Amino acid sequence: MKKITGPMACSLAALAAYLAVPASAQTSAAPAARPMSAVDLVTMPRVGAPVVSPNGQHMVYAVTNTDPESFSRTTTLYWRPVMDMDAEPVALDLGGDANSATFGPDGYLYFLSGRAGTGGDEKSRIWRTRISPAGVAGAPEQVTDFAADIAGFAVAPTGGKLAVWGEISRECTTFGCEGDGTAHLTGPGTGRLYEGDTGFIRHWDTWETPGTYSRVFVYDLANGKASGSGMPIDGPAGAEALVGDTPIKPFGGGEDVAWAADGKGVYFVAREANAAEPTSTDTDIYYADLSGEAPRNLTDANEAFDLSPAPSPDGRQLAYLAMARPNYEADRQVVHLRDLRTGETRALTQVFDRSFGSLAWTPDGRWIVATAQDVLDTPAFRIDPHSGKVERLDLMAGNEAHIGNVKPLSGNRLLFTQDSIGAPAEIFLSENWGQALPITDIAKGQVGELASIETKRFNFAGANGDTVWGQITKLENQDGPMPAILYVHGGPQGSFNDGWSSRWNPRVLASQGYAVISVDFHGSTGYGQEFTDSINRDWGGKPLEDLKLGLAAALAQDSQIDGSKACAMGASYGGFMMNWIAGQWPDRFDCLVQHDGLFDMRSFYYVTEELWFPRWDFGGSYAEQTEQYERFNPVNYVDQWKTPMLVITGEQDFRVPYTQGIASFTALQERGIESQLLVFPDENHWVLKPKNSLQWHNVVFDWLARYLKDGEGSAAE
Repeated sequence: MKKITGPMACSLAALAAYLAVPASAQTSAAPAARPMSAVDLVTMPRVGAPVVSPNGQHMVYAVTNTDPESFSRTTTLYWRPVMDMDAEPVALDLGGDANSATFGPDGYLYFLSGRAGTGGDEKSRIWRTRISPAGVAGAPEQVTDFAADIAGFAVAPTGGKLAVWGEISRECTTFGCEGDGTAHLTGPGTGRLYEGDTGFIRHWDTWETPGTYSRVFVYDLANGKASGSGMPIDGPAGAEALVGDTPIKPFGGGEDVAWAADGKGVYFVAREANAAEPTSTDTDIYYADLSGEAPRNLTDANEAFDLSPAPSPDGRQLAYLAMARPNYEADRQVVHLRDLRTGETRALTQVFDRSFGSLAWTPDGRWIVATAQDVLDTPAFRIDPHSGKVERLDLMAGNEAHIGNVKPLSGNRLLFTQDSIGAPAEIFLSENWGQALPITDIAKGQVGELASIETKRFNFAGANGDTVWGQITKLENQDGPMPAILYVHGGPQGSFNDGWSSRWNPRVLASQGYAVISVDFHGSTGYGQEFTDSINRDWGGKPLEDLKLGLAAALAQDSQIDGSKACAMGASYGGFMMNWIAGQWPDRFDCLVQHDGLFDMRSFYYVTEELWFPRWDFGGSYAEQTEQYERFNPVNYVDQWKTPMLVITGEQDFRVPYTQGIASFTALQERGIESQLLVFPDENHWVLKPKNSLQWHNVVFDWLARYLKDGEGSAAE
């Protein structure tokens, strides 16, 4: 371990206590400690990204708690010094709900709240408050009072302006106007009317509202109040106007909007809404100079993703992420650097074969700190903006696991969150680029009271002789054999890396007495772009071979795993693989759990929303590449199905619509195969609501126990 000096040196005891629950997913507990349950998972506290005061001395972070009886969730903001490792956090009393907190350069804490405003109505508005050094909040002051709800905001670094965004009609010249969002309701009935050239009709889990988009407006900010009519950064409406969403949907947020260092303009990411939208990954970075004119497209030459604009502290350079290949959502994200004086742009990390996912400048502008998957970890990297040299940082004792929300501070300090299979996220502080110490204990103490688990990494020769990695997670002190669960991740360009999950969590499943085996098959991320690309047009080929070889390798490595009792489970592409295994490997597993899986590639193609995804992975549209789609179409092999299957789906899933699940369930029923169907009317591609998550786990645990534990019942409680 690197030598620790300065204020952190006095906290070695805190480090020792933390290392008693290692980030590598091995946790120590008393021999009698109980296994983790689904209720533990659902109610585990969750920490948000920290924000830091302008002087770097204090931080605020959100903690979300779930009531174990009602399963209702509440979020509390906490205040604490950054450098005093032994300080106790102080819960902030802000007089009501508060979220999306950030500090302004004036030292005020700004936040969103849906509480009643000056007019008595409840609406999402911006508020602000002063906080004393002891963590006492003053009376909140209302900053905005607009006609529409605010979804997010950003205070200018100079403090004189405020950017806000929300769902606003493209015709509105202010933040909300009369008749906003009703153009598609032609009446007299309730039907929504869509034209054939308007882009998405629905996306992820939401039906589109034609004419309404996520839009950003800039207001003057004086004496704590937003004033004026607001300046739309997408420019005036008209025939040549930019029409689209900022932040981009469905997952865009504050990382899509960045103030220029001098506060005189805004960089933002937008996706144009037009007939090509469902087939294109072309997002661009624009600059609005707040003159009222149309914004300038800085990345128009690139027809693939351009994301995450990050201006340098001196305002001379703009870092951002970009993919090179249009219409491919899993291409490598390379850090680019644009000279804002000359317009010269260069691919800074072109020779580094990893895909970056976040960007942040150090306050002195000397470094860019970014995160990227690397084998089974997501570490942080230090990038030299002059040479492009990339250095992997060693911030954690043991494995880096999953690092996120990196906030560089002055004096070569880093504030970040880290989680692993063993425990959910906590906030850490690193000094002088050295190994970090924890400065929160949100859930680590609770996890440490549960039965210990261990996660072992292994690799083997997979398809084509390539090295493939996997993990085995199991109870550390369990006697006797353990049935095997083969986890298959989604994406398919994804990974079951060493990170915490509130949905597909290996720890909670291992706590039921199973050995959870995950394999990063060909197509997984974190192993270089060639490995990720290798799944294209080969969905059922190399990945299935890797899963077969990986399961065999895990059983050979760990004799405690009972391979004669085994089930497989997966969601999305993992759900496709369950349907594919049912027809291609029908004699291997005692049961299958298929969540939101693709069953019929033809019908899937015509009902999914982001058409660029199947077009890239299968080489074109269904009409153009019919043979390719049918080559790996599970519906063509249902005559081979015999394995009992639990099917789970959500009615709000527009990525893999729930009818795919019903179709696979029908195939099981027709063949008299033991089966169950669990349908959530209020969930999308994921299961997010606490009670629904608990039900999901109860049903899954009962299903697994029926085939692997002689039906001994649920262990969810």
